Amino acid sequence: MSVPFIELKRFEDGFLDSWNAKIKELSENTRFIGGPEIENLEAALRQECEVGHAIGCANGTDALQLALRGAGVGRGDLVLVPDLTFWATFEAVVNVGADPITVDVVEEDLQMDFDLFCKACKEYKPKAAILVHLYGWGSARLEEFRGFARENGIALIEDGAQSYGVTRGGKSIYSGAQVSTISFYPAKVFGAAGDAGAVLTSDESIAHRVRSLENHGRTTHYSYGLVGWNSRMDSFQAAYLNLSHPHLGARLESRRKSANVYREKLKDLPLRVVDVPSGYVENGYLNVLIVDQEKRPALEAHLKEEGIGFGIVYPGPMSVQDASSEYLKGKVGGQTAEKICKSVLNLPLFPYMKDEELDEVVGAVRGFFS
Repeated sequence: MSVPFIELKRFEDGFLDSWNAKIKELSENTRFIGGPEIENLEAALRQECEVGHAIGCANGTDALQLALRGAGVGRGDLVLVPDLTFWATFEAVVNVGADPITVDVVEEDLQMDFDLFCKACKEYKPKAAILVHLYGWGSARLEEFRGFARENGIALIEDGAQSYGVTRGGKSIYSGAQVSTISFYPAKVFGAAGDAGAVLTSDESIAHRVRSLENHGRTTHYSYGLVGWNSRMDSFQAAYLNLSHPHLGARLESRRKSANVYREKLKDLPLRVVDVPSGYVENGYLNVLIVDQEKRPALEAHLKEEGIGFGIVYPGPMSVQDASSEYLKGKVGGQTAEKICKSVLNLPLFPYMKDEELDEVVGAVRGFFS
């Protein structure tokens, strides 16, 4: 049996009928931009993410750029970013005119290294930092990051593209952030039918700036207080998310169950199934294995032969990308990120995986090491 790395077509009974009916309704009423679907989604985000403001936008990368500019980051400002993340984190800094500095991560939870973060802040005096909640959990030292940034006047943007549904101490990971972002890319745990994103904050002034920036910097329809751009979320994406939201709990439960199957059934092998830090409940976005980098190519070949999909998330640090050298203003550490990138491997993980699929994946991995 072949098992894909990701499968997006396992809809709940009746979901596609509801979606097709919604498309018809929106089209008949020409409700394409703004309106009740956007308002309802933003209200749900405010409540579920425990924030004062939720502003929908066109995609997760725009959400980062809006958050940066909303926090006052612009041309020539220095911004710290983790060396292990998706490229959008780095390019968002460049796209607002700021200058990125990469900071290494720790092996334990694969998140930004707090001690190196403090070192980088003292050395470079950054205007802001982006803390990425990578792989579906967050840093064990989240409150220390927030506290240090607050005490030192550093804007802390939390890239939560991969962390919808994650909780820490019983509260949403977005709760308590100065400003954070969401991606609703279809492959995310709470995915749209295309690109969409959101900015979350409880800071009134940041929310006001972001709301204006994502709609051309408008103050009224033909008056402009800022130079923004068009990053409005369209009504179809909001409608799809609103229809998906009632099913999100079941999808998350299914993902978490599969993630735990891998941890339990592979824990005795000569590899590491990365676990979440204490106090967190993950969202099951991604399985993360750390394997011997010398053996990874052979394991990849074995999984391909067995028909098992897999990912390498991510294969290279930000600081070594071809495009980064032109913009990179500093690098603090980096050896750990490089090591992780050479040894990470991700097994299939998506909603409603079947027991036999999980058994097939586990059997293939165990077979490689037998």
